[in-house]
Amino acid sequence: MAPVPTAAPAAGLGGSSGRPGSSSPRSHEAPRPLRSGAGGAAGCAGLAPAAPRGPAPPRSGPGTDRGPAGSRSAPLRPRYRPRPRELSAMPGSRCPRPALPVLRWLPRYSRAWLPLDLLAGLAVGLTAVPQALAYAELAGLPLQYGLYSSFMGCFVYCLLGTAKDVTLGPTAIMSLLVSSYAFHQPVYAVLLAFLSGCIQLAMGLLRLGFLLDFISCPVIKGFTSAASITISFNQVKNILGLQAIPRQFFLQVYETLRRIGETRAGDAVLGLSCLAALAGLRAMKSHLPQAAPTEPLAVRISYLIVWISATARNALVVLFAGLVAYSFQVLGSQPFRLTGSIPQGLPAFQPPRFSLAAPNGTVPFQSMVQDMGVGLAVVPLMGLLETVAIAKAFASQNGYRIDPNQELLALGVANVLGSFVSSYPVTGSFGRTAVNAQSGVCTPAGGLVTGALVLLSLAYLTSLFYYIPKAALAAVIISAVVPMFDAGIFRTLWRVKRLDLVPLCVTFLLCFWEVQYGIVAGVLVSGLLLLYSVARPPIKVSEGSVLLVQLGSSLHFPAVEHLRDMVCSRALAAASPPGSVVLDCSHVSSIDYTAVLGLAELLQELHRHGLSLAFCGLQDPVLQVLLSADLEGFQHFPSWEEAERCRAPELGGSRAEPLTSTAESTGLIQ
Repeated sequence: MAPVPTAAPAAGLGGSSGRPGSSSPRSHEAPRPLRSGAGGAAGCAGLAPAAPRGPAPPRSGPGTDRGPAGSRSAPLRPRYRPRPRELSAMPGSRCPRPALPVLRWLPRYSRAWLPLDLLAGLAVGLTAVPQALAYAELAGLPLQYGLYSSFMGCFVYCLLGTAKDVTLGPTAIMSLLVSSYAFHQPVYAVLLAFLSGCIQLAMGLLRLGFLLDFISCPVIKGFTSAASITISFNQVKNILGLQAIPRQFFLQVYETLRRIGETRAGDAVLGLSCLAALAGLRAMKSHLPQAAPTEPLAVRISYLIVWISATARNALVVLFAGLVAYSFQVLGSQPFRLTGSIPQGLPAFQPPRFSLAAPNGTVPFQSMVQDMGVGLAVVPLMGLLETVAIAKAFASQNGYRIDPNQELLALGVANVLGSFVSSYPVTGSFGRTAVNAQSGVCTPAGGLVTGALVLLSLAYLTSLFYYIPKAALAAVIISAVVPMFDAGIFRTLWRVKRLDLVPLCVTFLLCFWEVQYGIVAGVLVSGLLLLYSVARPPIKVSEGSVLLVQLGSSLHFPAVEHLRDMVCSRALAAASPPGSVVLDCSHVSSIDYTAVLGLAELLQELHRHGLSLAFCGLQDPVLQVLLSADLEGFQHFPSWEEAERCRAPELGGSRAEPLTSTAESTGLIQ
């Protein structure tokens, strides 16, 4: 019976977008922006064009300080139900969306959302100002550069961002990278922001956001956990009042322990007190019960005061520490190391410098680029990864979707324009984004308030920053980065997939040596594991009168020799060789030319030993490639059963013997 070619049916899975969950009904409902279910919608994308007539005052108190996985819904978020005539504005209709994200929500902006955006912007601003000073210290730059880096991203993201919750600015991880590649030189840091922005812009325009998918979760977790430890220990010297401590982690540990006897009592007491206060306020906010609308007015006001105090805990702790330091200054003694003078006024709008004046000449642009080296790849990629990961997390929590390539454009423009106001590289901040979301922000307009508050601080408040103790800023940094350490990931991977512990541990350990080595090594190890799974696909062999070989995945050139060796060892070296070999390709969706050549050689080798090779379950793309190759002796059947029936006459007219299955693993933990 002649073999019959078959065409594998094209299977398509239709994806359906989940409908955003709704909160339990409450009295005094205020208008609510739609939570879009389409990509690129930013919280208020697809908003209804008309504002409701009589919004009642919204409730206060946005829930907890936990991340997207465990946070409560924000009661400050307004509620809104679209009327039938407004459905045409929803994503999924035939109306084209504006190319500029701000035009998707600004024409439909409701006055009911204004107080919520104002409150969220103020809450984020009160968090951003002290963190900006602390992160500049971490980056090894003058403190004003932290403020210079904190406002441009807020304005740009309001226009170009697709997530209503995300805030851009300096972060602990980005500051750590800047300290590694900018060499504590502001000129290097600003140029690094410009070049990183250009790279991010190019990736967004070329739609290369998929490259971030090659950085696996174990690599990210290993990096962030190691960064949490290194950043925290980097601030121990400020908590203890020590000076001239090296930057390298192992030298830091050695020098800190060796000189612990030089600890300044004032700095240590103040730093530990600030840490305790920050931890207490965080715990208070996490366990703050909701105030019901039926509660007395005094109870609701008390709840609001406690919530604001816990949300703005960084600003309160820094303010308290500054007042204590100022009091000692008035009394004529100063037991703390202070921040010192910070230049007052806004930064000049000018392009970054492409050369650096040195005592022995000028460092040209080419030399500066060579000095930054691999940082020109690590900084933009880590910035993109952090921003997109945060945006996806909060978009999933709040029921809308983002456009990753648009996020790349927004971050790139923010870094390029930020370099014109002396900013170092910025990215999405998880902590400030959580504050923004839990404060009930409705649109990206909340970033305008945050940026304006930073500008006001630069213009009028820098003289007051002189008295901020460095121990207080160190406490702010430690409080922000300690939650980044994820001890549970080690137990989870041990239980789920132990092989993923390899890139996790490689990244985690090498990041203590140098951050870039840890990230690069983790990506390489993950890539090698991925390539090994391609080179050694799972193969199941069933022995009998007919040798059935089942491939578990697509067949590419690294796996051809492995397949040939396995088939030949089972078919030719057996005590009772099978009459023929059937290759089940039902799970093979693609094949390359080198694999075709390997199959042709396998056909010839089996033919020389009096065996035939047939294929079954070929999908259309694979069948077309094999037919185009015009292989000599090529036979294919729709299924294994059909192949078995057709091979039976060649085996003497009887059906094949029952098959005995033996699984061939890839040598890795499956």
